[in-house]
Amino acid sequence: MIIKKLLVANRGEIALRIMRTAREMGIRTVAIYSEADRHALHVRYADEAVCVGPAPSSESYLKADVIIDVCRKLQVDAIHPGYGFLSENANFAQQVRDAGLIFVGPSPESIEIMGSKLAAKAAVANYNIPMVPGTPAAITDRTEAKAISAQIGYPILIKASAGGGGKGMRIVEREADFDEQMDRAVSEAQSAFGDGSVFIEKYVTSPRHVEIQVLGDQHGNIIHLFERECSIQRRHQKVVEEAPSAILTPEIREAMGRAAVDVARACGYFGAGTVEFIVNDKLDFYFLEMNTRLQVEHPVTEQITGVDLVKQMIYIAEGKPLTIKQEDLQIKGHAVEIRVYAEDPANNFLPDVGTLDTYVRPQGNGVRVDDGFEQGMAIPIYYDPMIAKLITYGDSREEAIQKMIRAIDEYQISGVQTTLPFCRYVMEHEAFRSGQFDTGFVATYFTPDKLIPETDADESELAAVVAAYLIETTKPKAVGVAGKTTTSSRWKANRLA
Repeated sequence: MIIKKLLVANRGEIALRIMRTAREMGIRTVAIYSEADRHALHVRYADEAVCVGPAPSSESYLKADVIIDVCRKLQVDAIHPGYGFLSENANFAQQVRDAGLIFVGPSPESIEIMGSKLAAKAAVANYNIPMVPGTPAAITDRTEAKAISAQIGYPILIKASAGGGGKGMRIVEREADFDEQMDRAVSEAQSAFGDGSVFIEKYVTSPRHVEIQVLGDQHGNIIHLFERECSIQRRHQKVVEEAPSAILTPEIREAMGRAAVDVARACGYFGAGTVEFIVNDKLDFYFLEMNTRLQVEHPVTEQITGVDLVKQMIYIAEGKPLTIKQEDLQIKGHAVEIRVYAEDPANNFLPDVGTLDTYVRPQGNGVRVDDGFEQGMAIPIYYDPMIAKLITYGDSREEAIQKMIRAIDEYQISGVQTTLPFCRYVMEHEAFRSGQFDTGFVATYFTPDKLIPETDADESELAAVVAAYLIETTKPKAVGVAGKTTTSSRWKANRLA
């Protein structure tokens, strides 16, 4: 079936990105928006736009029945979920299918299998894919769980079965802490995902987060588009990504690619997906999970392969076979992406939403900005505080990094604190430049004082001389009765001093 009208069930930069690609393909677009996003760029860009509810996502972007009703009224052919919100909701994918619409993504069955880390592990068990030692199912008996933990050795990781993003995840260093951390993990999992099921894995020390992009069509063809390194994280969420990884050998890259394709094959996957692995300091890799959607960091893969992943998703959803063969793909150059969040790195990366008083994007060869904002717009408090993704591309890793530093310096944002200073710190850090870093980068190297600009001794001495001169030349001369400084003048003198 040819898609003539596409509804994008998302907001922000990803909604805008999908709409632009659709327009290039001659497809009309429909935007949905909450009351908080009434003036958003994706709303203005779309051919048609419909408000689906109040600002909270639970009353707007997550209202599956309302979204499908909009599709019926506007004679929409397909829905692209983007990422977040309903993108990995198997029930929504099934509702779309039942309504006679095309879901631009995988089947509900694939989403269901890979939506549970335990079900995913069971699905790939017959494919000889390396997995971290741990419990084969959700924990029901704590005594048995403690015995398994002792067998695989501490530290261990308690993880929520139904979710990600660091929620419902606890590191346990010793058995004495097991019960307390278990209670916390279950509580977090229940709160975040409505499912308190957790399982145990061996905690991999000095872990790196490396993921493989896959594409599959509805005819059984599956390829991989190499890896992305995503180890620079805060609160278990990515901030800096790059492709390819600085540490993988061609042999390991090929082995990980084969494993990722097998993971996708294990659940009959089609569409764009990402298979995530954890890599230890010996470059052993283990399967973690599969994200059944487009990833935030997909641009770096597009940059090094020349493949438009959004366009391929639409072709696949239409039932077309992949025209790209594995042997056709090769890595060309290097790409780096940073996430520009409205967060304050000096205050534990807490959100700092507000109005973009100044907003000027960097430009130049090899610089790409994916965003959904412009100067004068407010960052809503209701959603993820990401303002933009800044991507740079070069013939080498060093060139991509240097372009990123230049682009960060040229990015003008005021009105909110952002992660730009932190990302610049990363780009210049020796651990990142050498490629010798892991997911503990922030905890190991970063403190807020690292963002305070350094001044050399000559600059400090000059500043002190200037300050002393200004104090002396502006000292108040007012004199009261009997030659004493007046109260007003004393106050002024204290202020200046």
